[in-house]
Amino acid sequence: MVRLLNVYTISAFVSLPGVLFGCDVSSMSGIVNTQEYKEYYGNPLGVRQGVIGGALGVGALIGALSCSVLGDRLSRKVSIQFGTVLWCIGASLQSSSTGIPMLVIGRVTSGVCIGLTTCLVPIYQCEIAPRKIRGRVVTLQHLAIAVGILTMYFVQYGCSFLHSQAVFRLPWALQTIPAVLLFTGLFWLPRSPRWLATVDRWDEVLQVLAFLRTPNSDINDPLVLAEYKEIEEQIRIERDEESNSYSEVFGKKLRKRLFLATAVLLWTRLSGLNVLFSYIAYILQAANISNVLFFSSIAYIIFLLAAIPTILWTDQWGRRSSLLVGSLSMGFCMYLIGGIFARFGEPNPVSNQPYTWVIIGRPAASHTIQASVYMASASFSMSWGPVAMVYPCEINPMRIRARAVSYSHSAGWILEIAIGLATPSLLRSIRWRLFIIFGAFNMAAFIHIWLQVRETKQCTLEEMDEIFEHGEPVWRSFTGARYSGRLEALAKEIERSKLHMNRPVQVGMYNNV
Repeated sequence: MVRLLNVYTISAFVSLPGVLFGCDVSSMSGIVNTQEYKEYYGNPLGVRQGVIGGALGVGALIGALSCSVLGDRLSRKVSIQFGTVLWCIGASLQSSSTGIPMLVIGRVTSGVCIGLTTCLVPIYQCEIAPRKIRGRVVTLQHLAIAVGILTMYFVQYGCSFLHSQAVFRLPWALQTIPAVLLFTGLFWLPRSPRWLATVDRWDEVLQVLAFLRTPNSDINDPLVLAEYKEIEEQIRIERDEESNSYSEVFGKKLRKRLFLATAVLLWTRLSGLNVLFSYIAYILQAANISNVLFFSSIAYIIFLLAAIPTILWTDQWGRRSSLLVGSLSMGFCMYLIGGIFARFGEPNPVSNQPYTWVIIGRPAASHTIQASVYMASASFSMSWGPVAMVYPCEINPMRIRARAVSYSHSAGWILEIAIGLATPSLLRSIRWRLFIIFGAFNMAAFIHIWLQVRETKQCTLEEMDEIFEHGEPVWRSFTGARYSGRLEALAKEIERSKLHMNRPVQVGMYNNV
C-alpha cells in the first residue's frame, strides 16, 4: 500500500505557491485586454501598465530579500505559511481595489509571497528529496506554475462573458483558495531535515529522514543512517570553519557559485518567455489573430503539457543539456517572431493602441508568429523553466543556501521589474526589434552555459563542494559530473558493522499519516 504522504505528494502539495504565481500571470494577461478593465482603470498604457505589471516584481524582490532571514530562523515550512497569509491580503486588496494605487499595493503585497515562496519552496524540496529524483521533485514547482496559468486563464476566459467588474475582480478573489489550502495543509508536513540539523534538532532529523526514505519509518535503515551521517559531517565541517558570516557568500570560495546561480536566473528572465506570456494578447492581436482569448489558451495548454515529460527526464538529461537546448530553441523562436514582424509588418493605422506595428492581410505570416509563440512556450517549459528552479538551490552549500538563493532571486526580480516596466513602452517604440534583442540574449546564454555550467544530476547536496572545487573542466564532458557512490558505500559499511541508532527518538509523529 502506498503511503499518502511521501516525497512526491509532499513536494506536489508544497508547490501550491507555483499555482499562485501562475494564477497571477494568466489573470493579468487575460484581464489587461478586457474592456471592463480598461474603462475602470482609465485604459492604462505604456508606463502606467508597466507599473501595474511590475508591482508584483517589487513585492517579490522584498520577499526574496527576506527569504534568508525568515527561512533560516523560522524554518522553510513556517516561512512559506507566512507567505500564504500575505498572498490572501494582497489578493483581497486587488479584488476590492478602487483605483490603480490600491491595485498596485495589492500586487506588491502578493509579490512578497511570490518572492518568498519562489526561493523557499525549491530549497525545501531539494532538502527533502533523494539525490536520484531531486530534479523531478523540484520541477513539480514548475508544473504547478503551469497548472495555475492554465486554470486561472480559463477562469478568466469564463469571466470575460460577465460584462461587469467581475471580469477582473472575481479572478483576483479566487486566487486566495490555493493559499488557504496550503496554509492549512502545511501543519501536517515535516520540516526540512537539513534545516533541523542546523538548529541541532538531531532526533527530528533522523525521524524525518526515516519517514521520507522508508515505508515504515525505520530509523535503522542503512541508507537513512548514511544520509544522517553525511548531514552530520557536513554540519561539523561548516562549524569548524566558522562559516556563518554574510560575507562568505561573496568570498573567493563560494562567489563563483553565487554568480552562476544568479546568471541562470537572469538568463531565464532574458529568454523572453515572460514577455510573451504577460502580453500574449497584444502580440497575437498585432499579428492579426482573431479570438485572442481562445488562441492564447493554447499556449498555456502547451506550456502545461510540455512540463510533464520534463518531470520524467530531467534527472536523466541533466541540467546542462536542458539549458543548452533551451537557449537555442528559444533564440530561434524569438528571431523568427521578430523577423516575420519586420518583413511583413506595417505601422498600426489605429492610434492609442498598446502595439504600434501590425500584420494585415498576411495569414501565413500571422500563423507563423502564432506557431512560434507556441514553440517558445514548449521550449521554455522543457528547459529554462524547470532547471532554473533546481540549479540555484542545489549548487550552494547548506550553511549559505537560503542566503545565496535569496541574493540570486533578488537579482532576478530586479531584472523582472525592469522588463515589466519597459516592455509595454518597448512594444510601442522599437516594435519587432524587441524580439530580436531577446533572441540575442538567448544566444549569449548558450555560450555562457557551455563554458560555465556544471552538471549536478544524481549527486547529493553534500557532494556539491567536491563537484565545484575539484571537478573536471566544464567543456570536457557534455553530461558533466558523475555520482561518486559515496552514500551507498557508507550505507554498506553501516550495514556490515550492524550500526544502530541508539539515541532516543520520538518515532510515530508521521507514521499514521
